Amino acid sequence: MPATSRPRPAPRRGPVLAAVLPLLLVALVSCGYGSQAVEDRAKVVAQGPKLSADTVRVGYFANLTHGTALVGDREGFFQKELRGTRLRTATFNAGPSAVEALNAGSVDIAFLGPSPALNGYTRAGGKNLRIVGGAASGGVRLVVNPDRVKGLADVRGKRIATPQLGNTQDVAFLHWAAEQGWKVDPESGKGDVSVLRVDNKILPDAYRSGSVDGAWVPEPTASKLIAEGAVPLLDEASLWPGGRFVITNIVASQAFLERHPDVVEAVLRGSLRANAWINTHPREAKAAANAQMKVLTGKALPGRVLDSAWPTLRFLDDPLAGTLREQAGHAVSAGLLEKPRLAGIYDLRPLNRILAAEGRAPVPDAGLGVR
Repeated sequence: MPATSRPRPAPRRGPVLAAVLPLLLVALVSCGYGSQAVEDRAKVVAQGPKLSADTVRVGYFANLTHGTALVGDREGFFQKELRGTRLRTATFNAGPSAVEALNAGSVDIAFLGPSPALNGYTRAGGKNLRIVGGAASGGVRLVVNPDRVKGLADVRGKRIATPQLGNTQDVAFLHWAAEQGWKVDPESGKGDVSVLRVDNKILPDAYRSGSVDGAWVPEPTASKLIAEGAVPLLDEASLWPGGRFVITNIVASQAFLERHPDVVEAVLRGSLRANAWINTHPREAKAAANAQMKVLTGKALPGRVLDSAWPTLRFLDDPLAGTLREQAGHAVSAGLLEKPRLAGIYDLRPLNRILAAEGRAPVPDAGLGVR
């Protein structure tokens, strides 16, 4: 999702994307853009006394990087903590629609990547959302066609796909390419490396057709390409201290957070319970996440794709605020984002109250929290 406050459509690239664009049209017609209600949700029904709201609406993606939400919904961790307050969920295809839903009050809480959170916050002048917790780190790899790319130096001159102009992985790849000394125009994607913005849903077809030589993408897309014969060349986690960088955060609308802090805390407790269960029951959690993806998309991931993707992810409660600040700097240096005012984007007080009650250390906001 775009990190720029001035999003522009990706430029046409003639014959290079000739095979890709028709597939994209099919994907957009069949999948739509926006949200859909989740029919087969948690195993636990609302019961007990209600909190301050009758219902809370939570949005997330049918994506392994949103494994906390997939498992928390399916296994009932959220609903257990909400007691008599009813959980209603919706899934989104992309970050902009999730932010729009938050702004419109269609959802109250959403699981989001760092770029849509940054973009939504800056566009609204810091008046629409707060990051209230973390969910996941990692799950992003550069995978390539081994017949065309033998090593990192061979990426120069090749066609590398990212999911969308200015989205989190697009920014990361442009930053990495700049660190290699390569020049790439961020808008057109032209330069020492050709950056093609290709929707994750059709990227396996684009790779199979030879339209791209590799991709810097999140899971499970990276593992889907590996199943098509690609090989992993670089794990983005290797570029970050301790191998940790934010890929998914929990975001609440400011209005809902102010009116219903107890409900936000309940969802956060459910997230902590889900992450704890994921980390202590990895096999069962992997199966639960895949089962929920089947509910949402109609199709479970093949075993070899799931087994390749799941170990690259780390599920944690810390939103890793310092890495979001750094990611914002990468977007600015790439020319995709004007220097943002990020003060107040975090409100970690509810999360830290929960952690304190459990005898756990608080998580920092990197100086970007409400004061």
